[in-house]
Amino acid sequence: MPSRPITAPEATSAPLSEAAIAQVLGGLRFDAQGLVAAVAQQHDTGEVLMLAWMNREAVAETLRTGRVTYYSRSRKGLWRKGDTSGQVQHLRELRLDCDGDAVLALVDQVGVACHTGRRSCFSWALRDGELTAIAEPLEDPAALYGNTAGHGHGHSG
Repeated sequence: MPSRPITAPEATSAPLSEAAIAQVLGGLRFDAQGLVAAVAQQHDTGEVLMLAWMNREAVAETLRTGRVTYYSRSRKGLWRKGDTSGQVQHLRELRLDCDGDAVLALVDQVGVACHTGRRSCFSWALRDGELTAIAEPLEDPAALYGNTAGHGHGHSG
């Protein structure tokens, strides 16, 4: 496992080598479906934005390009955050957890992270015994995606 966090190509003076990318991939333990959980967190505020999934190809693409790329379980393919919605995530640092079965992507989020138009997908909380929205949409989902059909918890933006 690397002794220091893995930073994105745009956050360093030189792109990551394929050997460095292979080292990260070697430090991960993918599940039976070939996936690891990926938490996205705003790099400067600590705000937790979303949870999604990555396969080997998504991790490698994220490290090569500096644009966070996930694996869409519903579409069974890669999904680069922001290609549909324009709400891009630029990778600042990728961290592996102690077991290698999850990653933390420290990102610079452009706009909202959630397909509901909210900044964070974690926008509901139990308050006074009721599940309550604690953040209002900042963007109209229809404006981001053209419509909201098919934009469930698979995160399609």
